[in-house]
Parts: sequence; structure tokens; C-alpha cells
Amino acid sequence: MAKKTVATLQKGAGKGHAKVIKMIKNTETGAYAFKEEVIINDEVKDYFSKQ
Repeated sequence: MAKKTVATLQKGAGKGHAKVIKMIKNTETGAYAFKEEVIINDEVKDYFSKQ
């Protein structure tokens, strides 16, 4: 699945986007979950800096 997403993002207008994966901790159980999104390259730093 990831190969298809990466290959799609490498062509045309997809070069301006990045797939990001953020690990989020659940405060109630202490378990971790992963959140995946495709965002514009200029917004990557802001995405990881906000909590």
C-alpha cells in the first residue's frame, strides 16, 4: 500500500505534498496510535510543532 502512495506522490503536482505519520499518545490508556496524512510540503514543520 505504501509503495502505491509514494509512487503516486512522485508524479506531477504530487511533488509538492508529503505523507506524514505522527505518533499520538492516548492520555486515558497510555497506548500509542499513529495518524497519517498527506499535506503540503510547506506545512510539514507546523504539523509536527503543534500538539
